[in-house]
Amino acid sequence: MKRLFGHTTGFKANQIRRLENLYRRRIPPEFLITFELARDISLLSYEIRRQIGLLINRAGRIAYVIVGDQQKIIIPDTSEYRVAPGRLKGLRCVHTHLNNEALTSDDLTDLALLRLDLMAAITMTTEGHLHRVHAGHILPKSSPENPFAILKPLQPHQLDIACLELIHSLETELAHVKSSYEANQGKERALLVSVTSAPKDIAMDSLAELKELAASSNIDVIGTMLQQRRKLNSRFLMGIGKLQDLTIMALQTGATLIILDQELNPSQIRSITNKIDFKIIDRTQLILDIFAQQAQTREGKLQVELAQLKYLLPRLIAKNTAMSRLTGGIGGRGPGETKLEINRRRVRNRITRLEKDLALVIKQRLQQKARRSKRNLPVISIIGYTNAGKSTLLNTLTKSNVKAESRLFATLDPASRRLRFPKDIEVIITDTVGFIKNLPKDLLTSFRATLEELESADLFLHVIDISNPRYQQQIESVEKILAELNLDKVDTIRVLNKMDLVDDETVNRLNKTLGGTAVSAKAKSTLVPLIERMEKLI
Repeated sequence: MKRLFGHTTGFKANQIRRLENLYRRRIPPEFLITFELARDISLLSYEIRRQIGLLINRAGRIAYVIVGDQQKIIIPDTSEYRVAPGRLKGLRCVHTHLNNEALTSDDLTDLALLRLDLMAAITMTTEGHLHRVHAGHILPKSSPENPFAILKPLQPHQLDIACLELIHSLETELAHVKSSYEANQGKERALLVSVTSAPKDIAMDSLAELKELAASSNIDVIGTMLQQRRKLNSRFLMGIGKLQDLTIMALQTGATLIILDQELNPSQIRSITNKIDFKIIDRTQLILDIFAQQAQTREGKLQVELAQLKYLLPRLIAKNTAMSRLTGGIGGRGPGETKLEINRRRVRNRITRLEKDLALVIKQRLQQKARRSKRNLPVISIIGYTNAGKSTLLNTLTKSNVKAESRLFATLDPASRRLRFPKDIEVIITDTVGFIKNLPKDLLTSFRATLEELESADLFLHVIDISNPRYQQQIESVEKILAELNLDKVDTIRVLNKMDLVDDETVNRLNKTLGGTAVSAKAKSTLVPLIERMEKLI
């Protein structure tokens, strides 16, 4: 016999047996629920003075029997019913109401968040007899103000509503979204979400950058959502109503992934993924995912894996859909405590091993620095915000072919080249990983071996993309990270890149206000003033 879910204490043996026997009942496909079954659970609910809920699958079998209290039922974990993009859950919920009320806001919230086929509430007379059945479903095409269709109250003899046909017609309306997803098989379709107390212009800039990060990770962005709150919800980050709107929007657009612009703590990931049936990641996970794709050298792979594991360790108890892009299912919902402890121990052991391997990398770098010091070769490091043009500048200066693409974090592993100035002065010029606003702390820690290259630099070339409307915030982010690394005292030349994309008046103004040197990293002829300034400082 299948188990009962919810509040089952204090029942008589006869009542327990009657509840368990509900699993034997079958509902014809055209019925929402049969008259006999609705009548029986109404009488039993009246007798025990608690709500009774049934989750019914499309084969007409009862998958879950739930016992609540007088006000509500709590729907248990239904993760065994996997949901594809643009599809409903495959379960409908029919439950009793003791206070003669129609569908409540809690009912509609569960309908949306769990992507149920239908939600129905049975009301009863003062003697506990079946009175009416109230039902509703999600509208495939709707506005935020009207996301549901509420059916007219059904009389006991009106429960034949062609239920399965209705569900299939709802999914047919979602079919065009599903088919477009299948046409792009292998690519995630994401909704970008920001919940913040920051001013709207700052929040929109951050969302725009998140969109660029998603593009770097080969993710299709199909929509954005912004909610400004004075105080963020400590449990869900956003309000439950906005979470409901987000779920419906994701269902209607065929989204496979929701990306939050804010970093989620372990408790928030667990709360959100327990509440809604979508894959959720945050900004930090997305950046880690990009780094994992771009790492080419053994050192880079070690650093990325270390950062991922440090991020993962406190989140091992979260639902596996939140971690699937990074862990492949580690920490799935429901494993025993022993399994979780085994996972934690393995992760801790792996972190220790990676830290030892990276210590060897640091030792090797120190030996390389010692050899450079013997040759008395000055070191120039190219720094800057990601996608500002650092690798392009290195290629043009040194006639090399370091990978350079117009995408965030296209270059992850550092590259060093020799550069000879006209006066026969030879230097080492290095390209480093790009910086970004709110760079994850675990990445900063893991990439310390790479970033320590900056400590030996005699000069920084701070590349700034002046064609980007957020250049001022990007400058501040880079300088903030340099200060955190105690590198803000090194001589720095501000290289105002992409001058060819900006009008001459703006270039002249920025040259004066930022104290920089304007260049186009792709055009060697524009680099002459920069080379002269570098040679003078070296």
